[in-house]
Amino acid sequence: MSTTTEEPESGSSASGPEGDDAPRGRGTSARKRRGGFQRFLDVIEYLGNKLPHPATLFALLAGLVVVLSWALSQAGLSVTDPLEGEEVEVFNLLSAEGIEWMFTSAVDNFIGFAPLGVVLATMIGIGMAEQSGLIGTALKTFILSIPRFLVTFGIVFAGIMSSVASDAGYVVLPPLAAILFVALGRHPLAGIAAAFAGVSAGFSANLLLSATDVMLGELTIEAAATVDPAYAEQMNLAMNYWFIIASTALLAIVGTLVSQFVIEPRLGDWHGEGVIADQDSAELKVTAVEKKGMIWAGVSLVVTVGLLLMLIVPENAVLRGEDGAVVQSPFMSSLVVVIIIAFFVPGLVYGIVTKVVRNDTDVVDHVSKTLAGMAMFLVLAFTAGQFIAYFNQSNMGLLVSVAGADLLESINLTGLPLILVFMGFVAVVNLLVGSASAKWAMLAPIMVPIMMYLGISPEFTQAAYRVSDSATNILSPLMTYFAIVIAVAQRYDKRIGIGSLISVMLPYSLAFMAAWTLMTTGWMWLDLPLGPNSPIHYEP
Repeated sequence: MSTTTEEPESGSSASGPEGDDAPRGRGTSARKRRGGFQRFLDVIEYLGNKLPHPATLFALLAGLVVVLSWALSQAGLSVTDPLEGEEVEVFNLLSAEGIEWMFTSAVDNFIGFAPLGVVLATMIGIGMAEQSGLIGTALKTFILSIPRFLVTFGIVFAGIMSSVASDAGYVVLPPLAAILFVALGRHPLAGIAAAFAGVSAGFSANLLLSATDVMLGELTIEAAATVDPAYAEQMNLAMNYWFIIASTALLAIVGTLVSQFVIEPRLGDWHGEGVIADQDSAELKVTAVEKKGMIWAGVSLVVTVGLLLMLIVPENAVLRGEDGAVVQSPFMSSLVVVIIIAFFVPGLVYGIVTKVVRNDTDVVDHVSKTLAGMAMFLVLAFTAGQFIAYFNQSNMGLLVSVAGADLLESINLTGLPLILVFMGFVAVVNLLVGSASAKWAMLAPIMVPIMMYLGISPEFTQAAYRVSDSATNILSPLMTYFAIVIAVAQRYDKRIGIGSLISVMLPYSLAFMAAWTLMTTGWMWLDLPLGPNSPIHYEP
């Protein structure tokens, strides 16, 4: 991956929302301002980038959580945990117990930061494929073989489909999309944004069932059983399957349109290192050695994938789950290792064939070069890990979720208005609580019974939750992979900050939320089944 840091264009001295001091890379000065919405995004970017460095901001937010935990604790605020049925108070991080916890848990908060191990481990495999030249050659081949108008659609669609592999898409797709866009002379942040939108904002859409369906479905069925055990018994984990298939097509199209007509015109072209010019036939040409390396890398990939499939396909495969389960299995839980192997082996073979790798020292050197570029991410991971751990430990997320659910219960809405208010509530809570399963574990025991009493099926309540839970993921710094996306973007332009990312992701969030809400409304109006034996309305 290129680590070029672009300097401002000469003569760019303007500042403020209309100036060019915001970090957008080369091509900024040539970009035309168009319309009020673009100016609105400029303001968001400008103000957001006036915030401190993301690592510093996470540290400041952690301090704010500490102070708020003290204030809310002194106010005596508490809620009843819907899972345990116990009264839960705000945990005062400035108490003797809280201070002790902050000191003794600091290292665990860093190590326990969800993306840390996943990112560093995965970059071992990706680094081998990148530094050996395999990814560069594959991109040249790809550019020569596919219509360029399909590139953005392919990235968004791949991002949406990546939820089958749980969180792996966050780690793999944004850096690869950045490399591809740079090679095409398009802004790397536009590629990162398209991938991030697909992976995160479209997390609950897919053509296949995934672990998300299992985790959410089990919680929904359990909550429904508290009202109608007989109804819960006939529910199934594929309760939203038809809905998420339709959502996949919708979001892939919407994401592509936002990328091409809003984001890329805003960011402009890329003129830094790594661009493969159309007129430069020598640059585009794949040499005989590179072709040979690609062939052997492809063979090694086929063999590697075949061996990996032997661990999951046979009925008695060693990495299957209980009763032969595939979705909930050790194989799916170890996808990070699968990705490392799938990138590392072809990268190594390509390097050996092209003589870029001659011994084990070369292997270590190549991987080390990639990991060396992750230093800033480590700093981000430390401060972000403290912030997220403090917020969770303080119980403030539980307080907001339960209080909001109680408010929904008290306003006595029914039908579509109730669904729309519920979706808006989830979208806001999603900015504060990153984990989809954690939020649904808190909300399902409250909201599913409420909706059932008002004639809304548990299946439709879950579908509405999934829409709002996904669409605003990309706007929340509390989302654990937000820091990764910033770190990837800053490899191309160190001036990119939280404001840059939010201003780029906001159009995706708004468009996804609007289109998905319209689809949900139409689904309800037409009274279509959400999945196998999964109605919209509940009748006792």
